[in-house]
Amino acid sequence: MADWDVVVIGSGAGGLSAAVALSNLGKRVLVLEQHYLPGGWTHSFSLEGHKFSPGVHYIGQMQKGGAARELFEGLGVGGKLEFCELNPDGYDHIVFEDETFDIPRGRENFMSRLIERFPDEKKGIEKYFQLMQKMYDGLTKAGDISGLFDGIKLIYKAPVVIFKGLTPASKIIDKYVKDVKLKAILEARSGDHGLTPARVPFAQHVAIDGHYWEGAWYPKGGGGAIPKAFISRLKENGGKIRVKSRVEEIILEGSGKQRRAVGVKLQDGEEIRANTIISNADAWATYNDLVGRANLSNKLAKRISKLEPSVSALSLYLATDMDIDSLGLDSGNYWIMNNPSVDATYRFAEKDVLDGEGKFPGSFLTITTKKDPSKMKDGLHTMEAFIFVSYAPFEQWEGSETKNRSEEYNDFKKRLTARMFDTIEGVAPGLRDHLVICELGTPLTNVHYLNAYRGNLYATAKSKQQIGLGALPINTEISGLYHCGQSTVAHGVLGVIATGLMAASKISGNHMDELLRHGDAGEIRLHSPNDI
Repeated sequence: MADWDVVVIGSGAGGLSAAVALSNLGKRVLVLEQHYLPGGWTHSFSLEGHKFSPGVHYIGQMQKGGAARELFEGLGVGGKLEFCELNPDGYDHIVFEDETFDIPRGRENFMSRLIERFPDEKKGIEKYFQLMQKMYDGLTKAGDISGLFDGIKLIYKAPVVIFKGLTPASKIIDKYVKDVKLKAILEARSGDHGLTPARVPFAQHVAIDGHYWEGAWYPKGGGGAIPKAFISRLKENGGKIRVKSRVEEIILEGSGKQRRAVGVKLQDGEEIRANTIISNADAWATYNDLVGRANLSNKLAKRISKLEPSVSALSLYLATDMDIDSLGLDSGNYWIMNNPSVDATYRFAEKDVLDGEGKFPGSFLTITTKKDPSKMKDGLHTMEAFIFVSYAPFEQWEGSETKNRSEEYNDFKKRLTARMFDTIEGVAPGLRDHLVICELGTPLTNVHYLNAYRGNLYATAKSKQQIGLGALPINTEISGLYHCGQSTVAHGVLGVIATGLMAASKISGNHMDELLRHGDAGEIRLHSPNDI
């Protein structure tokens, strides 16, 4: 007899949403997490009592009727969550060296503000926003399409997705607008999918942009509030989570097409049997490490070998005694554009060598205590900054112990930290003179704590070859084994939760709508900026 109905590998948003959905149906569910903190990219950690959240910076669609809100409440975790709204007049700030453009809540407000700033581009802006709306509506329809003839149905129900969805975003933007800064504003949030506008499919770009048209919110308590709510619900349903429980192997029985996943083996040798296994680990960990390349079909092994991982990053975590209010900084995110070419930022992120001095081409900066003042400790503000980089410059220290890396590595980190301050101090002048905490995470940090292949932020790169029909499926070729998370059909908090629900739907035979019937467990509490 199996120890559990379902074992979930990884406690990221996808794994936890699958676990909660199945436990809501009465399934006995165990979640195994290799880190000492649950949550995957949604976890929060503390430095001297100050909280930081490496992967959650804002979430859209939290308004009444919004998709994210319906997912949380439908799973029965809404009553356990609170969200703080970011500055509605500028939840994203696009910061050039000589001016800042604030993106406001509301699609029409955004468009009107662009036209006000770039009046000569009025006609192109209007046409571009019309196309975005068509694409967003088409993607919404596409989400409702299922069955054998998906592609054929899509041609009739959402032709714009078929005919323009895979076109590079920059190619479409270039068709409608000419001003360099205007293009940069329309492309800036490429950071939310981690691929240059010259490569990302327009459909992917619009999905991200449209997600925030109705505003943006931050979880009260930081990103870690999300896994906390999910785990609470899981335990109420009789489920269990174990941290510091690294899965070494997915146990298979049978051979060829008769192979079946029947359990997992942990690093300490413990074996746990289950009727169903769900992996929320990325594709490389799932197939190369846990299943093993020898157990893959030639077709799948070849596909995994050709997968392109997403970009990685440097992550700077700060606590400061600086008077943030005197600088006019608010809860919005700061997209720093030292080079108005978004593409240049990504070309930099592909470099195999991180040499030189001075500013990086661009950065993302957020003051998390302005988003959620309840996070403040000792009157200090916390900040997080991120720079996209390649994994290649860090390969030489691969496999070294986290706490015992060489002096050369530490010196390298110091130089990179200095360059990050050079990059962000245009927004927060004098910041480096007001530091209480300053810690830099590298791609190796992502490998260690999140088991992210080559330190990836979004698992697979969201290129046209690796989204939609090119994404890895929820159903694997191995019976009893399912896959969810950023390597499959979607990324981001909302997207990854959806992949977990897809896995739960396929396992249980329940339609996704049937898994979201627990709104009576309470509603999400939203705080406006004035309340905060």
